[in-house]
Amino acid sequence: MLNISKKNPITENIEQYSTVKNLVNRPHYKILNKIILYVSLIGVVILFLPWTQNISGSGAVTTLKPNQRPQTIQSAIAGRIEKWYVQEGDFVKKGDTILFISEIKEDYFDPNLVQNTKSQVDAKRLAGESYGGKVTSLSAQINAIENERVLKLQQAQNKIRQSVLKVQSDSMDLEAVKTQIKIANTQFNRSVTLNKEGLKPLTDVEEKRLKLQEVEAKIITQENKLLASKNELINAKVEINRISAEYAEKSSKAKSDQFTALSSQYDTEAQVNKLQNQYVNYQIRNGMYYIKAPQDGYVNRAIQSGLGETIKEGTQIVSIMPAKYDIAVETYVSPTDLPLIHKGEKVRIWFDGWPTIVFSGWPNMSYGTFGGKIVAIENFISPNGKFRVLIAPDEKEDAWPKQISIGSGAQTLALLDNVPIWFELWRTLNGFPPNYYKPTNETNTEKK
Repeated sequence: MLNISKKNPITENIEQYSTVKNLVNRPHYKILNKIILYVSLIGVVILFLPWTQNISGSGAVTTLKPNQRPQTIQSAIAGRIEKWYVQEGDFVKKGDTILFISEIKEDYFDPNLVQNTKSQVDAKRLAGESYGGKVTSLSAQINAIENERVLKLQQAQNKIRQSVLKVQSDSMDLEAVKTQIKIANTQFNRSVTLNKEGLKPLTDVEEKRLKLQEVEAKIITQENKLLASKNELINAKVEINRISAEYAEKSSKAKSDQFTALSSQYDTEAQVNKLQNQYVNYQIRNGMYYIKAPQDGYVNRAIQSGLGETIKEGTQIVSIMPAKYDIAVETYVSPTDLPLIHKGEKVRIWFDGWPTIVFSGWPNMSYGTFGGKIVAIENFISPNGKFRVLIAPDEKEDAWPKQISIGSGAQTLALLDNVPIWFELWRTLNGFPPNYYKPTNETNTEKK
């Protein structure tokens, strides 16, 4: 066994040297120990300091409203560039002419196309008015025919009534003649009897015979008159039917002409509307030869150039940047961070080219960052595999620099929960996501 409990002669021999004694008495070892102790204590304290979780993103400066973003002016019709009125960098107001193009389609070569179309519209409109006048005249004619038919029917009915009365009168006359025949026959027989008895002379018998023959001849005439009256009654009834058929034919013909005129009038009105539509289209097309600025702004770049160059419909001609715009920042976050983003949350932003010192966990200690708030979150993933978030300036903080331009880069930090540093280190080492939370206003709303 080793004799450890006993004094080691080598150690005793070393301790007797002065150099070893000086090493033990040197003070810097104590200072180093204190430094290590204090650094350890400070490290432990730092582990319990608050750390703000955040979501970083990168994007670019843009505008808040779509109509304030750079846009391209396009040609609504095909044409040939004839004259430029602006150059790149010029400021244009709404309605200012940018360039003039000429027509290249053969259907619109006529310089008097609009006036000729207007003349066609006027001519067709007059034709429609003439058809309308014809319809009115035929309506008056139809009314006159109807009135004449009523009068003719009344006249025929009066004639029928006269014929009926005449038939009745002739019938009564015939009955009277028959009565006269009976009387004459009785008188003749009485005269013959009295003549045989010698009471009446023969001349009286001859007179009675003559009178009987006259009455018998009169009854034939009266029967003929009665038959003639009946024929007149039948003719009067036939006349009513003839009048009805005649005026029905006249009225039908007039109505047929009226309907034909109405059809021509409606067809003319349709042609007038079509020509009017063409006339308005030609007028609008003439106004499209001068391409104008849709709003106040600066001409950034002329996409088309030169004179005599032909362009198609929808061709981009120039790019314009609006003069007035509300600045914003569009940034992109990963799909895993999207559930942690909410509208109205605070965001810290720093712009490319702007002096900045950033402490991501302590945003209050950062320098050169500006405040913003989330106003829109895109619900569909972008082509870069991330979701787009639109950030507007925070009115409660300092205004964003006026020197930044549209399209310049920007970095963002969306501020989340406050956690201890040790927790953030533990989360990062284990690859856990930031704490999921909801804004206070949403939590209160759900509780209510």
